[in-house]
Amino acid sequence: MTTGTRRLTTAQALVAFLARQYTERDGRRQRLIPAVWGIFGHGNVAGIGQALVESAAEMPYLQGRNEQAMVHAAVGYARQSGRLSAHAVTTSIGPGATNLVTGAALATVNHLPVLLLPGDTFAARPADPVLQQIEVPAAGDVTVNDCLRPVSRYFDRITRPEALVPAALQAVRTLTDPALTGAVTLALPQDVQAQAYDWPREFFAERVWYVRRPAPDPGELDRAVRAVRAARRPLIVAGGGVRHSGAEEALAALADATGIPVATTQAGKGVLCHDHPAEVGGIGHTGTATADALARTADLVIGVGTRYTDFTTASGTLFAHPDVRFLNLNITGFDAHKLGALPLVADARTALEALTAALTETTRHRVAPAHVREYTAAKEAWERRVTAAFAAPDPAARPTQAQVVGALDALVTGDDILINAAGSLPGDLHRLWRARSPDQYHVEYGYSCMGYEIPAAIGVQLAAPGRPVWALVGDGTYLMNPTEIVTAVQRELPVKLVVLQNHGYASIGGLSAQVGAERLGTAYRMRAPDGTFTGEPLPIDLAANAASLGMRVLRAETVRDLREALAEARSSDRPTCVYVETETADTLSGPPPAQAWWDVPVAETATRPSALKAREEYDRHVADRRHHL
Repeated sequence: MTTGTRRLTTAQALVAFLARQYTERDGRRQRLIPAVWGIFGHGNVAGIGQALVESAAEMPYLQGRNEQAMVHAAVGYARQSGRLSAHAVTTSIGPGATNLVTGAALATVNHLPVLLLPGDTFAARPADPVLQQIEVPAAGDVTVNDCLRPVSRYFDRITRPEALVPAALQAVRTLTDPALTGAVTLALPQDVQAQAYDWPREFFAERVWYVRRPAPDPGELDRAVRAVRAARRPLIVAGGGVRHSGAEEALAALADATGIPVATTQAGKGVLCHDHPAEVGGIGHTGTATADALARTADLVIGVGTRYTDFTTASGTLFAHPDVRFLNLNITGFDAHKLGALPLVADARTALEALTAALTETTRHRVAPAHVREYTAAKEAWERRVTAAFAAPDPAARPTQAQVVGALDALVTGDDILINAAGSLPGDLHRLWRARSPDQYHVEYGYSCMGYEIPAAIGVQLAAPGRPVWALVGDGTYLMNPTEIVTAVQRELPVKLVVLQNHGYASIGGLSAQVGAERLGTAYRMRAPDGTFTGEPLPIDLAANAASLGMRVLRAETVRDLREALAEARSSDRPTCVYVETETADTLSGPPPAQAWWDVPVAETATRPSALKAREEYDRHVADRRHHL
């Protein structure tokens, strides 16, 4: 055992501690926190900032331009690293800290680890208030960092140096727990960061956190096996937990052995590649006709690592079989019990392996050949619809959004990684994209956060050097958060940015029209004489903006231009943007429409015909909602 003490500031001790934390799963060991993102101001410049200067050799520093974007980059890195490695993010007090909230919520919703180290006001209160301090008259111990409590899996405020020891251990325990992980916050008062303390040297010893793979309970496994054997039309719904567990091969083995079709959520898409016979595509509101038809007639839905969001369940209208039952394989009991399911609480890979073994150890269980033929034919029919949506018969025409996706689909290999998060692209990608490798499809849809794509691409590129990384963004999400282009340029990261200019919020514009809001505020246009925003498109040049931030920019005006620009970007060794204005005319063929409903309540009373008609349609769908108990 290491004995004695080491005198350091609280900030220096925290950095030294983090530099010696490791994870290990399946015999593979790696650094838990290999780098720290930071923007400095009062509250962290003299504490964490000074500690990072002293510890540069063992804890690299990553410079960001926006606090929220730094969290997004850290989340992209963690997802690409299989949640076994994560980044820390340090900020000043005040706005620097509150800018973390959106990124923290995204990380926690998606069960992805990130360590947040916001500066805080003085613990000793020698001057009160300090610059950027919010005062709460009824509670002197509240600071803006308390905004991070509801979006963090673990939160602590270090008001004395010695309190760091248990707090740091609890923080790392949470980050490395596959059932709990998400954003972890250690709020650091600026005076405490700079205080010295005699730390036990044992605190700085290398520590390995073994990431567990809990096995299923024998009784739960037995009930699961009996449920599968009794089902005639089972369907697997694979979520992000399959990827987090590294359970792709185990899922394929179950599908191969049983013939059970596999539909995927946004987080799970790609866990079976598109050419696997049992893979039937995305499920739910943004799903394929094949998967959604199977969901409507399934008598057993086997959820693997999914949270069952409203997009997956079509707001409770998708699983329509009168006797449908659910079997949920999940590492958390909270998710395993959803929809009144039989729970199988375990690591996804361990549970899938156990279930496959139990289904094949005596009488091999397999779905009826007619069922396999049915979904195979449906999948082939859907592939023809995808091919039609991708087709661009006139190479001299302006491309549609689906044709942009098709041009990229024709170019990439399994090495490429595709990143998206918000707008109309997630729907097109979930329905149309043909994933070629388990980690190719990176669509953040747990929080569907505009502005995620560009910083996430940086994090993914740091975790996967040498692989082509694409960030697909519409003009709306680009304008939310383009600042990290500067970071990509500074670090010479060859991320590929595809900007689709469609002059507004295409997704929410379509939804607005459906619910009777008549596309109010969803177009990027000048004011018309009547005061509405229905004039000419705004005279903005996003390509020039990206170029001004240091990116190489390739403009594509036609389908032919687009194909050439994408190929050139893929081979580029520097950050490159492909800018394309998409055709949005309603007369053009586009992707297949939504195959399932999504509940967005419509006004019960209205005078305008569009809202009245929308309410009639809404009431029709609501009548199909079921509560699975």
